Amino acid sequence: MFLELLRTRRFAPLFWCQFLSAFNDNFVRNMLAMLLLFRFGAQHSGALVTLAIGIFMLPSIILSGLGGEFGDANDKAYIIRRLKAGEILVQMTAAAGLWFASLPLLYLALFGLGVISALFGPLKYGILPDHLERSELVAGNALVEAATFLAILLGLIAGALAAKSTVAPLFVVFQLIIIALACFATSCFIPATKVAASGLVSNPNILASTISLLADLRRRPFDWRGGLALSWFWLTGAVALSLVPIVVRDATGGGIDVEAAISALFAIGIGGGSLAAARFAHGRITLAPVPVAALGMAFFLIEIGFATHGLVAAPGHEIGLAAFFSSGAGLRIAIDVTGLAASGGFYAVPLFAAIQAEAPSERRARIIAAINSLNAIFMVGGTLATAVLQSRLIGLSEPALLIGLGVANIGASLYVRTRIALPMETFPKQQA
Repeated sequence: MFLELLRTRRFAPLFWCQFLSAFNDNFVRNMLAMLLLFRFGAQHSGALVTLAIGIFMLPSIILSGLGGEFGDANDKAYIIRRLKAGEILVQMTAAAGLWFASLPLLYLALFGLGVISALFGPLKYGILPDHLERSELVAGNALVEAATFLAILLGLIAGALAAKSTVAPLFVVFQLIIIALACFATSCFIPATKVAASGLVSNPNILASTISLLADLRRRPFDWRGGLALSWFWLTGAVALSLVPIVVRDATGGGIDVEAAISALFAIGIGGGSLAAARFAHGRITLAPVPVAALGMAFFLIEIGFATHGLVAAPGHEIGLAAFFSSGAGLRIAIDVTGLAASGGFYAVPLFAAIQAEAPSERRARIIAAINSLNAIFMVGGTLATAVLQSRLIGLSEPALLIGLGVANIGASLYVRTRIALPMETFPKQQA
């Protein structure tokens, strides 16, 4: 089914558009993170990296609802093309930020990418049931997630390499523009969709619109609880991605090459876990793997915390890939990061497929938009809380925070196991 979907026009252009979009986002975000960690703001890098994640996610809180309304009231493919055209301008801002070594411009570009991501999210997931059969949804979601995290892998590596002082800024600027143009080109091949809610008028008050969508989601028990479970996954991922680079640097002395390798392992793990979830489902819509996957995330988060607790790299000493992976601590961290990411993919894919399958077509984009807003609230809240806990006011160490997050994931596993059940049978029904 994977290969069949990748050969069809009803899926392949969206797959590549999402791949390039995710590469764009993570290229800029990780380039900024590496510049903060190693060049511009090393003394306050923990809070600055966390702030960057929060800036990227903040638009999703108030703009996802607007994206959902656009998706239900219009041809989703048309709106996607408009967004990808706008992304070219945002990438030009990122290129200017790198060229002039300007953190404000880079933060502005990151915010712009966050705006586009907020509007794009309900469309890319809402359009899948328009073009796929119910029995194809898990496989389609798995491929989108695998593409996303393969793009994250490449984007994180490219972003880390772009931050190195030996890389010519002009080359990176050229790369940023080419990727944005390619992303727009793929969006032009996404097939048109029917208008799901032709009489829907978008609410110009974006805050009121988001609140209304969240209230509507709250009245749908399965979607609300599933949304809370997905939001916990994204909170866990956002906090872990803000903490792991710091513990790798501080505990082992790993440099940019090591950080890029850890990011690569995280992306490979997510992609592998997503594909494994699809193989496990065999076309079914089932939540059976989700509580077990949450326990897997808990175990590996706690493991990373204990693996790095008490380890302090020698001041000014930076190690390379060979030294990192030949050390016991480095190998242990690498295994834990891969396991954490694989558990995350196994957790998220069945949840999202179930929500898509059960959502009515005329409200699907808005339901996904509401869940995206909820995801963003959790992610921004989690990253801000983490920044406070890292600050001098409280001063918790990154390993301690990872252990605490792992313990909290045990509670997430119990929540999914006891509070969420599919309202229909787990085997697929063919669409009319």
